[in-house]
Amino acid sequence: MPTTTTTSTDSPDAPDFPGLPARSPLVSWLAVVSVMLGIFSIVTTEILPIGLLTSIGSSFTVSDGMAGLMMTMPGFLAAASAPLVTVATGRVDRRFVLGAFILLLALANFLAAAASSYWLVLVSRVMVGVTIGGFWSIGAGLAGRLVPAPSAGRATAVIFAAVPLGSVLGVPLGTFIGDAAGWRTAFLVMGVLSLAVFVLLILVVPPLPARAPTRLHVLTGMLKGFNTRYALVITFLVVLAHFGAYTYVTPFLEGVTHVGAVTVFLLVYGAAGIAGNFLGGSAVVRHPRATFAAAAAMIAAATLLLPLAGTSRVGAVALLVLWGVAYGAVPVCSQTWFARACPDSPEASSVLFTASFQATISTGALAGGIVVDRSSPSMVMTLAGTAAVLTVIAIGLHRARRVTWPDPAPLRAASGEHPGSRHS
Repeated sequence: MPTTTTTSTDSPDAPDFPGLPARSPLVSWLAVVSVMLGIFSIVTTEILPIGLLTSIGSSFTVSDGMAGLMMTMPGFLAAASAPLVTVATGRVDRRFVLGAFILLLALANFLAAAASSYWLVLVSRVMVGVTIGGFWSIGAGLAGRLVPAPSAGRATAVIFAAVPLGSVLGVPLGTFIGDAAGWRTAFLVMGVLSLAVFVLLILVVPPLPARAPTRLHVLTGMLKGFNTRYALVITFLVVLAHFGAYTYVTPFLEGVTHVGAVTVFLLVYGAAGIAGNFLGGSAVVRHPRATFAAAAAMIAAATLLLPLAGTSRVGAVALLVLWGVAYGAVPVCSQTWFARACPDSPEASSVLFTASFQATISTGALAGGIVVDRSSPSMVMTLAGTAAVLTVIAIGLHRARRVTWPDPAPLRAASGEHPGSRHS
């Protein structure tokens, strides 16, 4: 997922502290993998309740909309903690910070697995939200400090591969475990995985003293840019459309399509999402507007048609495939827009991307919960499709105004793109 670049020249063969032995390439790449697994654990934990929504709700006798708070709370907290944690821990060793947040994630999962009341589940989701904002914002920019500079782009791609893997596989795998052994077991498994990631981080990630910390004035300065504000708008619309509907896809499949076990349907969606990530990642570098618009249009088509064609299993599967391919491309498209808006500040771009994405996940889940409690899952799909259509229109206006991005030289260098390439 080559959407964020780093200009660091640090190499694992030149440790941060004099006297430390040089690290082998294997250990260096294991450090990259450990960060990737940390993000995978976080993303999977965040969206795990989607496939378990009805079973968790029934355990505590709460409505589907109230159960949707499990998706709403982490996003809002992550949006707030992303810039705050990045600034507050600006001078703390990054290995220590990453380890602390992964331990917090493990504790959150164990608390959810043992919760005797719904409010304890919500407390665990607060902990998840803080973890998302802290770990993501810091871990996203570490690739250049874990491997030699020529491999930084590839390492960044490995780290961000956790996003589609967690997004598209986390829900079906969690649902499968929940169906087989209960929803509490799904959270227990994620807690054990988080502890394993912590051990790996401690063993293979070197000391990473902070350097050139991101300041608040850098983030606020980015918000003054037209392209950054535009990235915020279209990210809000498309993520609102997706999570407003996808958070409640399980109630839709159970109530409208009349599927007993939704795991297979979600696995089909997940496989399509992985394909969409690679397709989107390949296309967005040269055609950021066209790729983003195509993804939003496919989400619009899938969600608007589900109430009509999703009554049959064949129709539901076909539309979930379309939806999965579309959403698989959305994170890479969104982050590319943020990175192009301010190519000289990749860490700050990552913080804004994280904050906006997470805040909109929560907004979408909250809005969808209100609609599903007062209307139906089909109405949620229709309204989500409308938001996706607005995304397509907004991107079209950006192209019609012939808006250009700042010179994305760092992005071109990382992706191998030539300066003469056109962006549509």
